[in-house]
Amino acid sequence: MSLKQQINEDMKSAMKARLADKLSTIRMLLAAMKQVEVDERIELDDARIITIITKMVKQRQDSERIYREAGHTERAEKEAFEIALLKNYLPQQMSDDEIKNLIDQTISNTGATSMADMGKVMGQLKTQLAGRADMAVVSRLLKEALS
Repeated sequence: MSLKQQINEDMKSAMKARLADKLSTIRMLLAAMKQVEVDERIELDDARIITIITKMVKQRQDSERIYREAGHTERAEKEAFEIALLKNYLPQQMSDDEIKNLIDQTISNTGATSMADMGKVMGQLKTQLAGRADMAVVSRLLKEALS
């Protein structure tokens, strides 16, 4: 079953179970997916859906942090709920050790030796780690490895 089909099935089950918060989050995700399909006149594949979900999670993490700092705990909890729900559709996240191993392999494959080669290495890592790791963490670990 494709990711898109799974999301649609989850929407139907949330409707039947009358889970309003879950339903609204899934509808928001489907709307974001539909917007990309309409704008770009394409049919989304799982990789592109993962990219959309990753972006949505990152946006909600930023919002949650801002709400917590402002003392709006109710809004922050709503964002946290949405983050948890959206993360269910992402692949299993890689650990820092797994990321470091992949960085070391990519550095040896590309022959990178300094920070000047970071873009070349990051380009390859981005495709391999899409949806499986936070790219800010990958960037930090790559900088450490190239330093």
